[in-house]
Amino acid sequence: MAAKVVGLPAAAEEITADKITELYMHDSLENNKKPDSVYLFCKRHGIVEREFYKHFSSIDAVEKRVFVSFHKLAVNLINQSGDMPALGFRDKLLTYYYTYFEILTANRSYVVFDLKSDKSRLEGVMKLREFRRQFKEFVGQISEGYLKSKNERIRKAQQEALEEGAWVQFLVTLKFWLDDESIGFEKTDLFIEKSIRATFDLIDITPLESVIDFGKFLIKEKLK
Repeated sequence: MAAKVVGLPAAAEEITADKITELYMHDSLENNKKPDSVYLFCKRHGIVEREFYKHFSSIDAVEKRVFVSFHKLAVNLINQSGDMPALGFRDKLLTYYYTYFEILTANRSYVVFDLKSDKSRLEGVMKLREFRRQFKEFVGQISEGYLKSKNERIRKAQQEALEEGAWVQFLVTLKFWLDDESIGFEKTDLFIEKSIRATFDLIDITPLESVIDFGKFLIKEKLK
């Protein structure tokens, strides 16, 4: 074991995008609002501003990254399990949902603060825009080979509808989780299982556009 050299200062913790995101979440919760400026945020946490700007252009950019970081963590965790290649599309999606919502639950105080503080639906949608893009890319990857149409144009249209439908379903599930008051959010777990099973049953007998329209209707009703 190497001896500790007494008297030398400890190495400063590396400032990474993940570290800034973590500090941002804590800062927002402790002050019940997001930081007013990059300057104040950096001053409070002993960060040199140029280190902040190596990773983000603004405080809003950090806010938008939070849900992306949850997504990347969920994907990394399920890939590490080694079980994904053997699963079908539905089970891959279920695994992702359960993992992502476990991460949300671990950070529920921040998620509720962030999403329920929005003054309009548009604000919430805008901060989820990059996450939406990456979520749909992920759905595209895990659904490869699921659609069987031999017509490339039709298959491409179906794939776009499938990815958009998955996003609509995710938003419905997110709203359900935000309102869930059951112990351990067990109702959300049940909702995930039943909603995904129902969605896949619908896809087998119903045009994807109809599934998406129904999902959008549910969102509007839940957000009223």
